[in-house]
Amino acid sequence: MDQGDNDWWRHGVFYQIYPRSFQDSNADGVGDIRGIIERLPYLKALGIDAVWLSPIFASPMADFGYDISDYTGIDPLFGTMADFDALVSAAHENGFKLILDLVPNHTSDQHPWFIESKSSRDNPKRDWYIWRDGKPDGGPPNNWLSEFGGSGWEYHNATGQYYYHAFLAQQPDLNWRNPDVREAIYEVMRFWLRKGVDGFRVDVIWHLIKDAEFRDNPPNPNYHEGQPPHERILTQYSTDRPEVHGIIAEMRRVTEEFGSRVLIGEIYLPLHRLVAYYGNDLAGAHMPFNFALLSTLWRAQSIEAIIADYEKALPIGAWPNWVLGNHDRPRVASRIGQEQARVAAMLLLTLRGTPTLYYGDEIGMHQVAIAPDQVQDPFEKNVPGIGVGRDGCRTPMQWDATLHAGFSTVTPWLPLADDFVRGNVVNLEADTKSILSLYKALIATRRKLPQLVTGAYEPVAAQGDILLYRRNGAAGSIIIALNLSAEPVSVTSSSLGFGNEILLSTFLDRFGESVQGVVDLRGNEGVMIAEPAQAG
Repeated sequence: MDQGDNDWWRHGVFYQIYPRSFQDSNADGVGDIRGIIERLPYLKALGIDAVWLSPIFASPMADFGYDISDYTGIDPLFGTMADFDALVSAAHENGFKLILDLVPNHTSDQHPWFIESKSSRDNPKRDWYIWRDGKPDGGPPNNWLSEFGGSGWEYHNATGQYYYHAFLAQQPDLNWRNPDVREAIYEVMRFWLRKGVDGFRVDVIWHLIKDAEFRDNPPNPNYHEGQPPHERILTQYSTDRPEVHGIIAEMRRVTEEFGSRVLIGEIYLPLHRLVAYYGNDLAGAHMPFNFALLSTLWRAQSIEAIIADYEKALPIGAWPNWVLGNHDRPRVASRIGQEQARVAAMLLLTLRGTPTLYYGDEIGMHQVAIAPDQVQDPFEKNVPGIGVGRDGCRTPMQWDATLHAGFSTVTPWLPLADDFVRGNVVNLEADTKSILSLYKALIATRRKLPQLVTGAYEPVAAQGDILLYRRNGAAGSIIIALNLSAEPVSVTSSSLGFGNEILLSTFLDRFGESVQGVVDLRGNEGVMIAEPAQAG
């Protein structure tokens, strides 16, 4: 990728690495920075443009790095600052951008700021966190809940007040209404930007500002037993407050001090509220992550409706983005099946907007069942037995068929999938029709055809289980036809044209086949059809 390209984040393909699970270089069973450097040639061959790393900062690891005790230090588990500097250099030399995970909503309870804050009520850093008196009966200040189970308030005996934590009690929330807190985090951002980092994915960005009056959240009328306990209430007053947009605009200005950098927001909100995070005059996040595909029904009409709603909701000039998997949600191959995972890959890489891949999805990694005595995730430990555990989508990358899958020379921190001997990079690279070969072909095709990046999205009415759309550009149109069922089907549409050619099938076997107003799709097949621009 051209390192001087200001629009790199618009036309690049992003790839999320969960560092604990990518590559272990020092035989401790946990992935690390040196391991990532070792595997950069793989990422170059895959064709991606930008790498986003889940947190690598100093942490007690209560929530595996999302509880930070030093924002400008590398945790020894992952390596040293020299290792990190080497990664930045190696990434840039290979044409990659490097994105870090910024976790500004909360720190670890072992962060020096919190240690000071809890030391006394009159400590200068007391107001850096959210402290409140209890109710007259001694109970928590309000009904806000922790996303990881139980109350969001923890009583501190020594000072006689409660502090708020949206997640674990070991993750106290910072008070973003305090300008000193804001400036401290902006200085953290500048520290990493000076080191050459190309931007941030900002964790739970919609949580940053809480209601100034600390009003009770209303009950969720749609809650039913079996859902996570925190969903009993709607987070009306504890998240997505209007003042958050001013904060995000300030963050954006910090990134812009350093030229062509990117600010991405993690936001789980309905589309009409999500798009507000682009900010007034697009001065907010460059890309508020769009997670709609993580939870939609895998049906043509459902997906078509989501795309239409999103495209309609986008502010003028806002750039879309799409995500199929991440470290908090079950693997796509398990959500929709291995066969449809190939169709999903074509969808992700042909929709308008920046796609983000999650490590291992390109080799069809599935959700791994974790035995109770192997559970690591604090969410599952706090709320067991209802399927909220995230360990199954965080298992080690499957590189080869050797013991421990080439990830490590010792037992990994999480168990490997039981089929890694077959489903691994070495095997799939050798198979010209594997899902890995498909991902490479899709990324290469996207790079070659500008209409797949900048072309307009035009829906063609979904028919049954067929999702049909075009990407239009000056060089002609690309028609995408996706069969979301296991049954073969013939698609007849004037939109398919006559004399057009199949560019790519998800089965990687129909290149150059002529289309005459109809295309026969096998079960679980997607195709891309080239429609050249008309002369004159």
